[in-house]
Amino acid sequence: ALGHPDRRGVGLFFVLATSIPSAMKCVRAALISGLAAVASARQQAAVTPVQKVIELMEGMLAKGKQEKHDEQVQFAAFKQFCDDTTVDKKRAIAEAEEKIEVLKADIESHTAHAARLTKEIAEHDADIATWKGDSKAATNVRAIDKANYDATHKDYSESIDALQRAIAVLKKQAHDRPQASFAQVSALKS
Repeated sequence: ALGHPDRRGVGLFFVLATSIPSAMKCVRAALISGLAAVASARQQAAVTPVQKVIELMEGMLAKGKQEKHDEQVQFAAFKQFCDDTTVDKKRAIAEAEEKIEVLKADIESHTAHAARLTKEIAEHDADIATWKGDSKAATNVRAIDKANYDATHKDYSESIDALQRAIAVLKKQAHDRPQASFAQVSALKS
């Protein structure tokens, strides 16, 4: 009912081979010694089913050991990759955080500089507005002064022209006339 006795050993070995590695060593030793005893009892020239199972089990054991070794190598490589990547990423994070601090300081510095320049621009705008007002006022004063000058110049030019004509008339009439004495002039006024 349980099947061939050699196959039961394979099933037992499979169950034990998938359990804890130290249990594997103990089971392997027990199976090898048990199978060796069975094999020595049957000493036949041909390969017996038990010997075949032993060969299969030893092959499975070698394959399991090889796969375990390969997995350990792969895990070690993965762990090394993770460790290297962790170190690189931590260094990159530290550098980025340092750069962030530097950039924050630069931003604060430039913000303060921009505020100072904005204040200076406002002051200069006020100065420019004042200067434009002064310039308009000075232009108006110059226009008024020019109008006054033109009026005065016209008046003086007319006066000079009148004087020059009077001088010309007097020169034409330039002959000797008797001058009235001072006493005669005062008598005329009274």
